[in-house]
Amino acid sequence: MLTLRAFPFNPLAANTVVVASGGEAAIVDATALYDNEIDALVRHLEDEHLTVRHLLLTHAHVDHVFSCDALAERFGLGWALHRGDEPLLPFAPVSAQLFQVPFPAGKPPEIERWLVEGERIALGDTTLEVRPVPGHSPGSVAFYVEDAGAIVVGDALFRGSIGRTDLPGGDLPTLLRSIETQILTLPDDTVVYPGHGPATTVGVERRTNPYLT
Repeated sequence: MLTLRAFPFNPLAANTVVVASGGEAAIVDATALYDNEIDALVRHLEDEHLTVRHLLLTHAHVDHVFSCDALAERFGLGWALHRGDEPLLPFAPVSAQLFQVPFPAGKPPEIERWLVEGERIALGDTTLEVRPVPGHSPGSVAFYVEDAGAIVVGDALFRGSIGRTDLPGGDLPTLLRSIETQILTLPDDTVVYPGHGPATTVGVERRTNPYLT
């Protein structure tokens, strides 16, 4: 069975998304900050009898990398990120201080490999396609699961809104172009799992999102 489930974690309510297929799971974004949040994520994986095969990041902003080290150690895997966001990694602990929240690892998260635009990541009976969606950050990516009719977009697109572009490396024209070419080209019934807030669909955002209409 192919499923996607979002878990809003940390004070900024950033979503970790678990994509599951054929008994295997990919964890997208490390948003869990506190031990009880990590426990909730692990409990879900155990209850569903899922083996974690991939640890994937949509981008490197602090609220999406809190538990990188903890989850890497827990599952014996390394994280994958687009190289465009490599310069953002050293700022994660500093950003946590600005938000007045702890950064458990105390150091920037470690990345095992760099995602490549267009690559397909095998997971159980399906694949996740890496789609570049820069603009919120230079290396933001989305993961398209065609078999599920779903895409995990990080902070590129939200229900009724789009990602911030006033952070270092952000650019509004680039983000709008990313959304237009990499997300809005998908079928209208494609479910969009954003980095914050509830899921939506491509069709709803095409028709009603004030930043896109």
